[in-house]
Amino acid sequence: MPSACDSLLDDIEDMVTSHDPTPHERQFARRNIVPRPRRHQLHVIPGTQKVWVRTWGCSHNSSDGEYMAGQLAASGYKITENPSDADLWLLNSCTVKNPAEDHFRNSIKKAQEQNKKVVVAGCVPQAQPRTDYLRELSIIGVQQIDRVVEVVDEAIKVFRHVDICHTYQCVCIAPDVYDPLFLSLSHSCLNACTYCKTKHARGDLASYPIEELVERARQSFQEGICEIWLTSEDTGAYGRDIGTDLPSLLWELVKEIPEGAMLRLGMTNPPYILEHLEEMVRILQHPRVYAFLHVPVQSASDSVLMDMKREYCCADFRRVTDFLQERVPGITIATDIICGFPGETEEDFEQTMELVRQYCFPSLFINQFYPRPGTPAAKMEQVPAHVKKQRTKELSALFHSYKPYDHKIGERQRVLVTEDSFDSQYYVAHNKFYEQVLVPKKPEFKGKMIEVDIYEAGKHYMKGRPVEDARVFTPSIAQPLQKGQVSGLPQVSLTHNNTHTHPSFTTHTRHLHKPVMIISC
Repeated sequence: MPSACDSLLDDIEDMVTSHDPTPHERQFARRNIVPRPRRHQLHVIPGTQKVWVRTWGCSHNSSDGEYMAGQLAASGYKITENPSDADLWLLNSCTVKNPAEDHFRNSIKKAQEQNKKVVVAGCVPQAQPRTDYLRELSIIGVQQIDRVVEVVDEAIKVFRHVDICHTYQCVCIAPDVYDPLFLSLSHSCLNACTYCKTKHARGDLASYPIEELVERARQSFQEGICEIWLTSEDTGAYGRDIGTDLPSLLWELVKEIPEGAMLRLGMTNPPYILEHLEEMVRILQHPRVYAFLHVPVQSASDSVLMDMKREYCCADFRRVTDFLQERVPGITIATDIICGFPGETEEDFEQTMELVRQYCFPSLFINQFYPRPGTPAAKMEQVPAHVKKQRTKELSALFHSYKPYDHKIGERQRVLVTEDSFDSQYYVAHNKFYEQVLVPKKPEFKGKMIEVDIYEAGKHYMKGRPVEDARVFTPSIAQPLQKGQVSGLPQVSLTHNNTHTHPSFTTHTRHLHKPVMIISC
């Protein structure tokens, strides 16, 4: 029996029949053929383009933005400060407030009008990736920022979108090297606040191992860092998912901080700091830790706090504040307040006003309530817009009625100089209590610990005159990297069971827009 491969034809010419066109007919038919033009192949080499990175929102979001910028720079992309020069815009969004999302949406529209390629990241696309204005855009989920180069490469090469918002991989610690360094401790939080959409985007609490955070800090100081900011959605909840806690981490971190460098703690909600108050006092008294803590109260009304599902009462907040102020004299307590939360009565609001009158917070973040789509608070009965606006105005007026720094005129303080002022006329420094002190803009002060005499005070700052012949102390153990340089050599990863780790410490860039502590509404 012949095989399937055996030919059934004796000759190729046996395939020709009388019905086939003759050579003359085939030649004539060619005249009617319209050649299809070849598509011009664009030889685009990813990694040679300019990228503009824009971040909205909290310090954790800034940390993510810096991490992504570093990954892109390490891959060859040039991070530019000029959006007009960029080939691609990487827009890192925030979903906490309507205005932040409005700015994000308008930036997308502007990029499209300028024919820029766009990649979006952050909490907005993570929480609502099917939103109309995000269609046909490349999306990076908040847990996939380590894949930013992959997404940008594809966006540069082809006109199609890439969505990696719903894969779940181990997340790299966001290793930002600039002054200050944002060190992300964890991902998400343990709360379920009725007004917050960030929880929808970032999921459950996922803390990074102490060993890796300490190694990241150690490496940063070797690269010239002189200030670290710890950041998370809720710093106080750190470690509860991996069998440890915040004080355990902090004691390990302070061992690595060279003399003259400083550590700043991030935001912590009252419930998770109450059980660590004694330990926190000792840590905040440490000479290399700022005596500063951001504890958001949101409202002084227990009924409003209950509707918010904040899991504490105003008495808990007062206990934290009183305990720390008594045992850490001069400590700066920063807090947040939401004006016009659904159901807030005049009596509720007056309780909040009285709290501010009592404590005269030097740093107060005042937020008018905005209902975020998909949150329980958006379905509650809303306070009229004009009432919310009026309450916000009243609280702002109260905040601006007192001056927290006038009594410090004449003091001599040691301050760490880290950044330019907003108007570029001074350097910004901070004293032990993380109070802003403006000093003369002399290059030899940058990144140094100096002594100043306070001669003027404003609402949000003091001005200091450097003490003549005083020692200018250099805390960094290496020459700081310059803006835009790539740093962070890969390290050997550590293996941990049941923890959220990363494959290696990867590269990153110095921050291009230095963050300034907001001390006003």
